[in-house]
Amino acid sequence: MINYKVSYRYASSLLKMAKDKNILEKIAIDVELIKNVLKENIALRKMLENPVIKPHIKTSILEEIFKSKIDKETMNFLQFVIQKDREDLLYDIFQKFIELYNEILGIVNVDIKTAFEFDDEQKELLKNKFEKYLNKKTRIGFTLDKNIIGGFFAKIGDTVYDASIQHQLELLKKQFVSSGPSLN
Repeated sequence: MINYKVSYRYASSLLKMAKDKNILEKIAIDVELIKNVLKENIALRKMLENPVIKPHIKTSILEEIFKSKIDKETMNFLQFVIQKDREDLLYDIFQKFIELYNEILGIVNVDIKTAFEFDDEQKELLKNKFEKYLNKKTRIGFTLDKNIIGGFFAKIGDTVYDASIQHQLELLKKQFVSSGPSLN
């Protein structure tokens, strides 16, 4: 809970600074880049979380990786977080920043798992359905999960929509069981 509050506070301050300096979109692109690098590179995250490694070494490593790819203000923010000894929360801070940024834009991320690849028409239809249902713009990510018999799972934040065939069969089974035997 404390990490959530700290991550939220840092993400909010970065967002405010970016809005004040009118570079919100640029910072959002930088944050997405850094977040993806941290997600993909476990060794980098472990290095940042290691208390034995000196802050100036962590800063120089991040500068080496990102300096030519990100805005100066984003680099200053990275240095500030390391200076405050919160670098172990960088991924969470950036994750929260993206959530806050999307909230400002009215965008909702929808993660969909399917048993098979949807064609473009199906993807667009599903996107439109979610946008109408949520009354917001959606950014949809599709992944394949061979364990799903058919249908799909959709995850929006903490909410999961189960439209799988297996779930529908379970609901049907419950309905039959609850109605009891009938000789009609």
